[in-house]
Amino acid sequence: MVYRIHFTSQDLARTRPAGPMPFAELLAAARALQDRSRAARLDPWRRSVLGRLPERARMALSLAPADGWGPTFLMPAVAGRPEELLERVRATPGRLVAAELAAIAEHQPVPGWARRLAEDGALREELAQSLGLLYEHLVGRYWSRITDCYAADRAVRMRQFLGGGVELLLAGASPRWMRWRPPVLEVRSRVDHDLRLQGQGVLLAPSVFAKRAMVSDDSHGLPQPAVTFPIDDGRPAGWPDLLGPDPAPAGSGPTVTALLGRTRAAVLRVVADHPGCSTKELAALAGITPSSASEHATVLREARLIGTSRYRNTALHSPTALGLGLLGDAPDVPDVPGSYGS
Repeated sequence: MVYRIHFTSQDLARTRPAGPMPFAELLAAARALQDRSRAARLDPWRRSVLGRLPERARMALSLAPADGWGPTFLMPAVAGRPEELLERVRATPGRLVAAELAAIAEHQPVPGWARRLAEDGALREELAQSLGLLYEHLVGRYWSRITDCYAADRAVRMRQFLGGGVELLLAGASPRWMRWRPPVLEVRSRVDHDLRLQGQGVLLAPSVFAKRAMVSDDSHGLPQPAVTFPIDDGRPAGWPDLLGPDPAPAGSGPTVTALLGRTRAAVLRVVADHPGCSTKELAALAGITPSSASEHATVLREARLIGTSRYRNTALHSPTALGLGLLGDAPDVPDVPGSYGS
């Protein structure tokens, strides 16, 4: 079956790669946790999470089965900090909760307690706290490494856009799960459906944990439809080790130079300032030869300070959270408020 998304010229103009969406990633992670057929690379993460997942987190987990439908109000495909998204969950109107759960019940069983969610505010608060715990244990602890993967993928998407505009971006996003047949994007799906965007465009949302492409349309109260898809069916260069060491504390410029040497520190700075740069561009910006730039990039990549992805025959370099932290440019790492900790 195919989910067909129909584009107009206005839709193409408003289509873009999405930034990180913590709860969309949480939905994919919740499914991956319960699906033993997922990629072997997730096995260490799965074992670690299952060994320490609090019982209270399983309430939210029960609404995101490994194979089936999950309520969009609970894990919306929108950007934002986790605490903001939790407030969005709390503020969901009861009628929307009831409508979504009724629609899901047509396809699969719904936990008995969930039938009271629409009218029971205390139960919804309990679910929100469970959701916060689930996010912390499945995604929050690994967020900096997940964003490293986003950065590497975004470098590829930007090259696609520069090389052929939005149409090449759509054609190359996830060939295994999506096919661009102008003016329609066909997404392999469990349902046969036509979505006419009517000028909204879509967000293209890569996911570390997703197994297949998924469409979240505006019928779920989202500001813009989103298509979530696996970042890569293989393991790209720069893929984060989800169980690796935490990023080092931020450091000062002189310290970085003393640690890495003047040229290598300059190369790291160039990559941080120009994410997605090619080796040739890196060499020109750093004022060194391409062979020297390649050598320094290899050392920085092996130290997990940068990630490298490939687009056609071009290597594209982006900083990791560890590299940015070393430079003192560490981005905010989404986390849930401390009251949700175990």
